[in-house]
Amino acid sequence: MMLVHRSTVLAALLALSGTNCNAFSSSTHQNQNNNNRIIGTTTTQLHSTIPAPGSVTSSLTPPSSIDSTSTSDLFDTRVQKTYGRYPITFVSGSGSTLTDENGKTYLDFVSGIATCALGHNNPSLTKAVCDQMGKLHHVSNLYYTPGQGLLAAWLCENSCADKAFFCNSGAESNEAAIKLARKHANDRGITDPVIITAEQSFHGRTLATVTATAQPKYHKGFTYGGEMVRGFKYTPYNDLDALEKLVDEINVTPEEDAKAGRKRGVAAIMLEPLQGEGGIVPGKREYFELARKLCDDNGALLMCDEVQVGMGRSGSLWGHEQLGVEPDVFTS
Repeated sequence: MMLVHRSTVLAALLALSGTNCNAFSSSTHQNQNNNNRIIGTTTTQLHSTIPAPGSVTSSLTPPSSIDSTSTSDLFDTRVQKTYGRYPITFVSGSGSTLTDENGKTYLDFVSGIATCALGHNNPSLTKAVCDQMGKLHHVSNLYYTPGQGLLAAWLCENSCADKAFFCNSGAESNEAAIKLARKHANDRGITDPVIITAEQSFHGRTLATVTATAQPKYHKGFTYGGEMVRGFKYTPYNDLDALEKLVDEINVTPEEDAKAGRKRGVAAIMLEPLQGEGGIVPGKREYFELARKLCDDNGALLMCDEVQVGMGRSGSLWGHEQLGVEPDVFTS
């Protein structure tokens, strides 16, 4: 997943060398420079050494010794029950066809909740993944890698974005967008930034993104004093009058807060171009045009959550392209 906007990157390099790497030095020796001059000692007794390979025994249970005859039993006993699952165990797939553990085939209309747009076992995708794994796995963001740079360039060349920020999930992308909106508002002197989202939306399951998700059923059990994360207001999706009224309301700082030196204002309007969780509800062009204008007039950010509808799933590469607006930030 990714958040597409402008970003600044800091890089640091940490190198370890030698067979036994001392993470901390003991007080039993002195450090010397190349001219054999003593340059300092340490009084700490903290000492850590990485043992040589093969010198440590393990009592770990290997995967091969775990009873895997019933996948559903493994889930019931070992996987936290946060989802209601259908009593089907899929073991393979090809294109839009899935095969369960009994050999029965199904036509896949779910596509991993709109994530497997190319189908299962796509030859080109499989080859690309295997080719990359044959060269390099994960080296973190501490270094440059050709693929990540090329992907960022391709995304920007084929969108309204200037920069790409890579994340691990849609929720993390939306968290980054929320933080960006707050930072942008704070830089404009707004101490109490408010992000507007639509009723029946879905933006993720982290504490901030589930707050942005304007569905009370997802808030139960996660409040503090009856409140979720502060700084979010909800409006009916595709309701132009309600959106305009809410923006005007938010931009008025309560008198008591103003006396205390605080300032309230709209930080962002965060919308899905097409609501998925809300029931496959497409956004109206005039609604998004108004959202764009309101953001421009108030120095706020228009942010599009395209985790479900982006990457070609609306008929164009990005869902907002169907609505004739350019957001300041979009996630996909």
